[in-house]
Amino acid sequence: MTEMDIDYNSQRSELIIPEYGRNIQRMVEFAVTVKSRELRNQVAQAIINVMGQLFPHLRDVEDYEHKLWDHIFIMSDFKLDVDSPYPMPTPEQFEEKPEMITYPSNDIKYGHYGTIIGEVLKNAVDFPEGEDKDRLVVDMGNMLKRMYLINSQSSPNDEVIKRQVVELSGGKLVWKPDWTLAPSNELVPPQKMAQHNRSKRKKPQHKKRRKY
Repeated sequence: MTEMDIDYNSQRSELIIPEYGRNIQRMVEFAVTVKSRELRNQVAQAIINVMGQLFPHLRDVEDYEHKLWDHIFIMSDFKLDVDSPYPMPTPEQFEEKPEMITYPSNDIKYGHYGTIIGEVLKNAVDFPEGEDKDRLVVDMGNMLKRMYLINSQSSPNDEVIKRQVVELSGGKLVWKPDWTLAPSNELVPPQKMAQHNRSKRKKPQHKKRRKY
């Protein structure tokens, strides 16, 4: 074999969808050149079948056959003229930029509690009065205290936690005088708290780069 016969990767055409490999790419390029429409349809269907066999997991994807046809059109640079069961996509469809994701603009007064806690407390307002509602409010208070313990080095003031429960409910819940919060060591065991504090204080160590 002479140097002229060697097929270098750098001399090959760029793979449009690398996951399918060069053989599938060449099959698609060949299908484009087939002059008989009937035969071209048969070649395209055969390529679709091979693609499906190479990637059987695609069958678990919704509308997988439609995706395969989209892929074959993309690999043909949208030049494959066949009777597809699905409309040929246009290059513009794949050039569209995704829409910007809008993030919630909720003002979070207590960042370490997040937004879900406040939502649960606001929904608790509509619970019918009774033991279930009382238990829910106290449980939420204990959750706030536990989150405070985990996210802060200091011990929480129970009276502050109780006021925050009422505040996060929009002022519509009432903390009854005889309700108490669980002790800190019941909410977060001391050994777990100590381990958490050590992990927070631990700083990542960067290895020195060796000079060559």
